[in-house]
Amino acid sequence: MTPQQPPRRDWRDVVADATDLALVGFALVVGALPVLTAGAALAAASAAVHDRITDGGWPPARTTGRRYVRGLPAGVPVTLIALAGALLLGADLAALATGRVPGGAPALLVTAGVTAALVGYAALVVVEIGRAGGRGWRVAARSAARACAARPGGWAAASGICGVAAVLTALVIPVALPILAGYTLAALHAVARRRAVAVEPS
Repeated sequence: MTPQQPPRRDWRDVVADATDLALVGFALVVGALPVLTAGAALAAASAAVHDRITDGGWPPARTTGRRYVRGLPAGVPVTLIALAGALLLGADLAALATGRVPGGAPALLVTAGVTAALVGYAALVVVEIGRAGGRGWRVAARSAARACAARPGGWAAASGICGVAAVLTALVIPVALPILAGYTLAALHAVARRRAVAVEPS
């Protein structure tokens, strides 16, 4: 008996997925507007994208809303740590780029490399929190660290995706930024999933 082939996707499926990801991006940005809720918004959006990639369908809005509310207490300290790290790294890069501190181009390149690596790691933490249903930041951080060690190519790819997103952020109009956020999140999940499958023993 010949196994049944999955239905072939056409342009309408692609448009539907693109629209759904744009909506996820807008929901992510709206949920993160108070700033301190950014961690919870990222966790809920990442979990929704994971469900779509894994199960083939989006979770109900009630489920996503419940994940968001449930993730608020743990998401606030995560957001504060991420903001502090971003401010410190940004200040270091700015000081090196303007010559206010010694080191010159070599120190700037090293700091930029460290920043890219940390951003890629943080992106994989967001992927892992999505795989866990939006809960467990500490576990997600440890899982992301193991993934970086086991699959450095995936780590580099995550850093590259974030770098491209940063460049596009400076080029697109502000109203398109939420759409870019949704697409970036989907790209991170897709790359992490592909890399994980690629290293599984046959």
